[in-house]
Amino acid sequence: MRIPIDTAGLTFIAGNDPSMVLDMEGKPRADRATGEVLWGLDLVALGSEDGAEVWAVRVAGEPKGVQVGQPLNVEGLVAMPWEIDGRHGISFRARKLAAMGGSQAKATAAAA
Repeated sequence: MRIPIDTAGLTFIAGNDPSMVLDMEGKPRADRATGEVLWGLDLVALGSEDGAEVWAVRVAGEPKGVQVGQPLNVEGLVAMPWEIDGRHGISFRARKLAAMGGSQAKATAAAA
């Protein structure tokens, strides 16, 4: 089950550079619906009453121009509870991740 997350009132920052998601054999994993390669990154979520949280998020297709420390626009964020062999957790997927402010945000980050 995919549970939509209301992102209003939250700010997101890239916790690391995006990287391809690999399967157990070291091959790139693909989205089942689109066939696009899955990419993952740690997404820092700010603005909740509990403070910041870090979520490992996956997205189909490379999120171009996204760099560590960059504010992000996040679209279609969902949580998916899972259980396998007595282990359980929550995985996160986004429909789209994009750098806020485009090239201006990159220039600001590079100058810092």
